[in-house]
Amino acid sequence: MSKKLKILFLCTGNSCRSQMAEGWAHALKSDEFEAYSAGIETHGLNPNAVKVMAEVGVNITGQKSENIADLLHIPIDVVITVCSHAAETCPIFPGTARVIHHGFDDPPKLARKLAAQGATEEEQLDCYRRVRDEIKAFVAQLPGNLEENAS
Repeated sequence: MSKKLKILFLCTGNSCRSQMAEGWAHALKSDEFEAYSAGIETHGLNPNAVKVMAEVGVNITGQKSENIADLLHIPIDVVITVCSHAAETCPIFPGTARVIHHGFDDPPKLARKLAAQGATEEEQLDCYRRVRDEIKAFVAQLPGNLEENAS
């Protein structure tokens, strides 16, 4: 049996996008990957991310917002930055970790913009749902899409 690829999804605050990516990796690819998520900072688990993942049967309530410094001891094979800020500030990893970037829109930022325009809570949640589904599609294609996103 070959060893599982260790993948880290990295975002700024490890509250939404990287958490959803970790959740999808556990749900879709746990036989192929050991998935982790972390942030340059820790902002706590976003309740709307938890809500929209639960809508599709993926429970991420057991995950916690972790700082990248807390995971540097894990021999990560691939780091996937899911936001531009994380891509720009990604630390150097010990060993041979490959760092690739595949950015997704920031649901809380999109929802705040809609809220300022008078959008309903449901319309704001649609931002989270769209990004959730985009992340699912990306994770479902792993590891094949790692090569095309390599930088």
